[in-house]
Amino acid sequence: MKLFNKNFLILILGLIIGVSLAIGRGVLADREATATPGALPLQTIRTLSEVFGKIKENYVEKVSDTELLENAIRGMLTGLDPHSTYLDAKAFEELRVGTSGQFGGLGIVVGMEDGFVKVISPIDDTPAKHAGVKAGDLIIRINDKPVKGMGLDNAVKLMRGKPGSEIKLTIAREGADKPLLIKIKRAIIHVKSVKQKLLEPGYGYVRISQFQERTGEDLRKAISKLKKESGGKLNGLILDLRNNPGGLLDAAISVSDTFLRKGIIVSVEGRKASNRIVRQAKPDDYIDDAPMVVLVNGGSASASEIVAGALQDNKRAIIMGFRTFGKGSVQTVVPLGNNRAIKLTTARYYTPSKRSIQAEGIEPDIKLDHLKIATRKEHGFKQLKEADLSRHLKNDNGKHGITEKKQDKNAKDSKDSASLASDDYPVYEALNLLKGLHLLSSK
Repeated sequence: MKLFNKNFLILILGLIIGVSLAIGRGVLADREATATPGALPLQTIRTLSEVFGKIKENYVEKVSDTELLENAIRGMLTGLDPHSTYLDAKAFEELRVGTSGQFGGLGIVVGMEDGFVKVISPIDDTPAKHAGVKAGDLIIRINDKPVKGMGLDNAVKLMRGKPGSEIKLTIAREGADKPLLIKIKRAIIHVKSVKQKLLEPGYGYVRISQFQERTGEDLRKAISKLKKESGGKLNGLILDLRNNPGGLLDAAISVSDTFLRKGIIVSVEGRKASNRIVRQAKPDDYIDDAPMVVLVNGGSASASEIVAGALQDNKRAIIMGFRTFGKGSVQTVVPLGNNRAIKLTTARYYTPSKRSIQAEGIEPDIKLDHLKIATRKEHGFKQLKEADLSRHLKNDNGKHGITEKKQDKNAKDSKDSASLASDDYPVYEALNLLKGLHLLSSK
């Protein structure tokens, strides 16, 4: 990993401690730091060490040197951007476990906005998702404690707890008349990142809820199952990345490469040469160039946006839904020893056409409205058709039995479609689009 960062932090801490001791003995001369380019800001370090001493002497409760120094490190990182942070031993272990697919908590990915905790996305099949937490919610109280000014790390610590214990979240939601009180029972979160189902013969649906170490491999297994259920071939595939908060960069690259035969997947550019990479697709498409629709929304972030951008720019899939979250930066986890680490923003990533989605997001090719579809109720009247008219001419193709069976099947398909439309309107629209693309290509 990045040993430079570790050594630099150790150097800074050493300087702080050294300067602090010098002040305590009255050794440090009272002079301004020389304005040499690249030199350490001596006056600022002097202020920091002075604050350190004042806290030690005057704070209402005794605070250990270790706690003060760790808080200084934490503040150094959280002051950079919302995604850089200091990981103590517990947080570092939880991060490692989380990327493997099992961890404790509520099942939400959060960030900070205007001093409040903002839900980037609830994770599928978790207590938060089942309790009704939604992407974009602002958590304003945790167990009656105001979140404003608390800081993300402290808020996350409050939300963690023993599996089975209950927590109360007070949430401000756009469109709601008043704050919502949601009670959630904590649990050990087992995240299955890939799920699949066959919507109709030939048309598959794959949901990726998070990008983990095995996501690319699990995706290819899911596609193989769909192909087998559909007689060996898919006419179209829906890839659902809605409310997927991201995850591992390598997993996003692997997922994109599953559907691309050539072209750039993503480019990463940072200040150091080691943080500059360009990933190309390998010549293999697991669904044999069948049409694709990718569903996204405001909860689709980071790795989800890498996949959507790669498939959009390479003209491999149609992106449908709503503008994505807009997280276009890459974080590197840098171990520091003693089971500590820092998560540091080291680069920005760009789509194949060199678009940065930072704070912008991916604009879908087809935008959807927030609609709820309901089946129309019939009021006792049946639509009149030619076959209902007296003395109508009979069909002369001689296949009335076959026609009757086909009509029965069409009625069943219509019922299934109506159910899908009311349950998940974006998936219904994506399926209809895939059918049209398949018919067009077959002709």
